[in-house]
Formats: sequence, C-alpha cells, structure tokens
Amino acid sequence: MPPREAPFGRVMAQVAMVMNLDKCIGCHTCSVTCKQTWTNRQGTEYVWFNNVETRPGQGYPRRYEDQDTWRGGWELKRGKLVPRSGGRLRRLSRIFANPELPTLDDYYEPWTYDYANLTDAPLGDDVPTAPPHSQIDGRPMSIGAGPNWDDDLGGGPEHTAKDPLLERISETVRLEYQDAFMFYLPRICEHCLNPSCVAVCPSGAMYKRIEDGIVLVDQDRCRGWRMCVSGCPYKKVYFNHTSGKAEKCTFCYPRIEAGEPTVCSETCVGRLRYLGVILYDADRVDQAAATPDEKDLYEAQLDCFLDPNDPEVVRAAEASGIPHDWISAARRSPVHALISEYRVALPLHPEYRTMPMVWYVPPLSPIVDALSKSGHDGEDAANLFGAIDSLRIPISYLAELFTAGDPEPVAAALRTLGAMRAHMRRHNLGEEPDPDIAASVGMDAARIEAMYRLLALAKYDERYVIPTSYSAEPGSPLDTGCSLEGAGGPGMYEADAFHATPGAGPEPEHAGLALRGRVNLLNWDGSGRPDGLFPDGRAAGSGAGA
Repeated sequence: MPPREAPFGRVMAQVAMVMNLDKCIGCHTCSVTCKQTWTNRQGTEYVWFNNVETRPGQGYPRRYEDQDTWRGGWELKRGKLVPRSGGRLRRLSRIFANPELPTLDDYYEPWTYDYANLTDAPLGDDVPTAPPHSQIDGRPMSIGAGPNWDDDLGGGPEHTAKDPLLERISETVRLEYQDAFMFYLPRICEHCLNPSCVAVCPSGAMYKRIEDGIVLVDQDRCRGWRMCVSGCPYKKVYFNHTSGKAEKCTFCYPRIEAGEPTVCSETCVGRLRYLGVILYDADRVDQAAATPDEKDLYEAQLDCFLDPNDPEVVRAAEASGIPHDWISAARRSPVHALISEYRVALPLHPEYRTMPMVWYVPPLSPIVDALSKSGHDGEDAANLFGAIDSLRIPISYLAELFTAGDPEPVAAALRTLGAMRAHMRRHNLGEEPDPDIAASVGMDAARIEAMYRLLALAKYDERYVIPTSYSAEPGSPLDTGCSLEGAGGPGMYEADAFHATPGAGPEPEHAGLALRGRVNLLNWDGSGRPDGLFPDGRAAGSGAGA
C-alpha cells in the first residue's frame, strides 16, 4: 500500500466480506439458509437478509438503486455531507407518514401453498393441487413476483429496460445486452463505515458496534418510524409488520463472536465468500465519504484502510485497545489481500457515500470462448488484454455498479484476473513462465500464484479468518461500550427524569425536570408552533455571550 500522508488517527477493526462473482452459480442456498436462521417467523415473510439478484435486472426490492425516488444514502450540500432523506426537520415532518418507503408490491407479496388440499383430498380421478395463499391476509392469490423474479431473464429486453443502471448508460450498450450473458449478485447488509441508516434513526435504535463494526438494531429502542428503511440506499433494513420493529442482517454476530463464519458463507456452494478483519483509520472516514468527485470515492475509501504489516499501524492499533490476535488476523485476512494488496475487489455503489464493507470481485465474461470462436488463442495473454474493453458484460455497466461510473478500476481488476488466468495456464501446461504477464499488471509470479490460490484453492481456514470477540482493556479508547448505554447517548435521559427511585424516600424536587419544556407531538393538534419544539434561541444566545 502507498505511504500515508498524515499520522494515524483512531485505528479500528472491522470484520468485512468479499464475494467472488465469478463463482456464484445462483443456487440461492445462502438465501435459504439465512432465511431459515433469521427470518422464518411471522412478520418477516417477505424479508430476505441475503438475496441473490440476476443482473442486469431490477433487483430486490425492485429498482432499489433509484435514489432519486428512494433518497437513500448521503449527498454533498455546500461541501457538507447530509442524508439524502433530508435534515432533522424534514424527517420530523414525515415521521408519521414517510412517502419514500418501498411498498409490499416493490418487494413481493409472500405466499405459501394449501398443502392440506393435497393431503386431505378425497379419492378421485382428478389430481389435486396446492393452490397458493397469501401469507399476509391468507386469501388465495396469483403469484406475480418474488425476491428474484428476474432470475435467468436478466438479458431480456423487458427486464433490461427497467434496470436503473442501464438508464445512465448509452443506448448502444443497452442494445448490446441482447447478446450479453447474465451474472448473479448476492447481497447482504453492507455494514458500512458511514451508515446512513444509523444517522437517520430518530430513536437511536440503529448503532454500529465498536468492536467489530457490525450494524445492528436495538429492538427495545426501535419505535418503528421506518426512517432507517428509506435511509438505507441498499434497502437492507426491513420492517416487521407484526412486531412493529426494524430488522436487518446481523452479520451472524453470535457466530462471528465465536470465530465462526456467517451462515451464508458457511453454506455457500460455490465457496465464493471471504471473511476477515480490516484495520482502518476512523478519523479519515468522514473526510473520505465527503470526497467531491464520486469517481474518487473508491480510492478515498482505500486510503482509509491500513496495512496490518506496518509496525506503526500495529503500535497505533494496540494503543487503541485492539487485541494482538485481531491484529494477527488482519495480517492473514483474505479480505485485506483481495481489496488492498491485489486490488481485484470493488465496493458496491460507493457513490452512496456510506463506505460499504462488503466488496465484490467483478465477473470475467466468457472471453476465452469468444476469442476461440473468432480463430484466436483464447488463453493468450495479449489476446486477453486486448479483449478486456470488448467483453460481453460492458465495463461501463460494471463501473456503474462498483466504481460510481469510473471504468478504469474495473478494467484494472479484470486485467489482473486475466493475467492470473494466462500465467496459470502456462504453469499448468508445463510451459516456460513468462514474467512479463505478471509484470504487466504490477505483480510478480509469486504474488499472482498466491492470488490464484486464494481465489481458486483456498481452504476453509484461509477463506474465513475470524478472531473471537474481545472486550477492550479498561481505560482504552475503545472502552466506551455501546453508545446507547451511557448517559448523554441518543434518546437517553437522567435516571430520575420520569419519577423518583422506588424505595428511596420522598420524591426529590428536581425529579422530572429533564422532561419539562419538551413538546409531546402525540398531543399536538398541528396548529401553530408549540413551545419546546425548537431550542430557545434567546436563552442560547444569552448563555453564549455571558
């Protein structure tokens, strides 16, 4: 990694994920096992913490990437980073009726089948069927949508025209899609470094764990305002219509704490997921997310990541209270290798400015077959590099997905993957190695073979390098606990704000003072501006000048 321009700030650690899209076969095993583990109860029938989309396509929920409609993520206004959903006053005005929420039709109406019609049908000449019934109201229904309704139809003109990304690409590329093949895109919560869902939650129920970066929902504090649903640009926060609470991917934190991979990773048939620790400079996150040019956000986020082999980084990490075994895990992290060392993994929609921490190795089109049909050697390095810009999956589409429209990082990653393929072909055929192949992508033979092992042959303990959970040392910068547990945190009041402590004698004179002067919106008739809705500017001014 390049040397840093400034001293380190707060060094923190996060468990992150990389998915190799070249290996995804669209079997949906990850989705089913996640569903059975986390969302197999009433109120979450339509919820898929993990889903697999066919690209090009509309995604799940449909057209979730259209932020002009859903207003998720962050945007820059006069150089300041603010939620797209608006400031506090705008969100307050919509707290009881948020118009920027996906409806059930944008997801799909979940269903089950009337199996009793099969098992209890009387004997007869007709073959009984199990008609579908809605899991929402129990009525018979006709199935018309699903979590991956576009499955295997991504290249068709009907679905291609509705892909939000293709609307930003030239008409020529859209027409070429009738000849392009589809690819699968597994998605979970990104567990971002700069999560907009946390920022827009009015009750402070959404929080990011200090120890491992996992974003969770405090179910006791959640009031069901659903601002987090509209605030998440990836639409990976859901509303449980039975409990009235928000729910989302937990990154299987009980398993992570025990040093085990997530359920979706454990059961992945294609072994395309990698889990590991990334060290990053927390003080640089806001600056990186506020990078003016969207196309520079990928490099800006890379600049936040730290090299765990750098002695200065190690000293700063230990000073921050990060245990030694976490630092050792960061050195062996496959995620760090694919993102920062080999630079073949890319973030999903960095233009949302949430700094996502689930990255993807872009798919390499069936370039060998295409070259072979034209009479060329499909495995020759020169032919591979020359065909990168004319792949069946247009680089411009991948760039809209992974690098905010900048094609160069995508092309560089594909060239590196092509060089690995050409180098290993010569190696497996016993031919003389050509050092120019690895040198053409800034690597040597040893590094390109190490990358090949990680992408193609890595064993279980190489793909999942997860240390067990830890507690920060007392007095260390990380010894702060959850931000929702201390005085002065989001939504926190003094201990005696509501009433006196039972059994503590007469009620103290100051009991309830913390709530005096506050407005109760539930009792407001909507006319005028009630006292307490906004801070007293005169009092604040006199205090400042005193």
